[in-house]
Amino acid sequence: MKRGLLRSIGLVFSILMLISPALLFFIWMLSLSLKYEIDNSASPPILIPTNVAWSNYVDVFNSNRFLLYFRNSLVVTGAATLIALLVGVPAGWAIARLDAKKTAIVIMIARMTPGLSFLIPMFLLFQWLGLLGTLVPQIVIHLVLTIPLVVWIMISYFETTPRELEEAAVVDGATRWQTFRMVALPIAKPGIVVAAILSVIFSWNNFVFGIVLSGRETRTLPVAVYNMLSYDQIAWGPLAAAAIVVTLPVLLLTVIAQRQIVAGLTAGAVKGG
Repeated sequence: MKRGLLRSIGLVFSILMLISPALLFFIWMLSLSLKYEIDNSASPPILIPTNVAWSNYVDVFNSNRFLLYFRNSLVVTGAATLIALLVGVPAGWAIARLDAKKTAIVIMIARMTPGLSFLIPMFLLFQWLGLLGTLVPQIVIHLVLTIPLVVWIMISYFETTPRELEEAAVVDGATRWQTFRMVALPIAKPGIVVAAILSVIFSWNNFVFGIVLSGRETRTLPVAVYNMLSYDQIAWGPLAAAAIVVTLPVLLLTVIAQRQIVAGLTAGAVKGG
C-alpha cells in the first residue's frame, strides 16, 4: 500500500516537474496580457493585476487585422490538414499492408528533412507561377510538413491493427477500396485523430513559411504576432494577448480531443501477441 502511494506521488511529482516550465511560461504570458504597461514594467513583478486590462485583447483585434489573419490561418491549416489526411491515411494503410519498408524509410527521411531546405526552391517556383502573396503557396508548402507526418503515424497505427478482419472482408467479396473504407478506416479513427491534431499543431504554429511566402493580405497569425514587434518600444500587454490568441485554439483542440489522442498513441501497446 505504501509502495503504491509512493509511486503515485513520485509519478505526480515527475509530471509536475516536466510540465512546470511550460505551465509557468503560459501563466506569465496570460498575466502580461491582462495587465497595463505600467504593471508589466513594475518591480517586483506583479503576477495578479488589480485592474484587468481587457483593452489589450480589444486592441489586438482592432488595430492589427487579427480577424483577417485568423481566417488565413484557419484556411491554410484546415486545407493542409484535410489534404494531408486524404493523401496520408490511404498511403499509410497501403504501405503498412504491403510491408513497403523502403518506402516507409523514404517517408521518414522526408519527415526529418528541415522545411527550410524546401523553402528556396518552392519560393522560386511560386514566383515563376505568379502565386506569391496568395494562400496557395502556404497550403502547398505546409503539405511538406503534414503529409509525411500523417503517413508515418498511420503506418505505425495500421501495423498494430489486425489484418484478419480485412482478409475476412476480401473473402466475402469486398474490393480493396471497400475493405479500406468499411473495415480499416473505422478501426483507425483514433490514429486519424492523432495525425489530424499533430498536423494542425505543426501547420498552425509554422512561422518561417508564412513570413517568406505571404503578402500583406495573406499573413497568418504567427507572422502577425511577429509584426507587432517594433524597434522603439515593445507593448508587452497586446503582444502577450496576441500570443494567447494564437495559442488558445490549438490548446482547446488538444484538451477536447485528449481521450482520442491517448487512445491513438497507446493503441500499439494493447495489441495481443
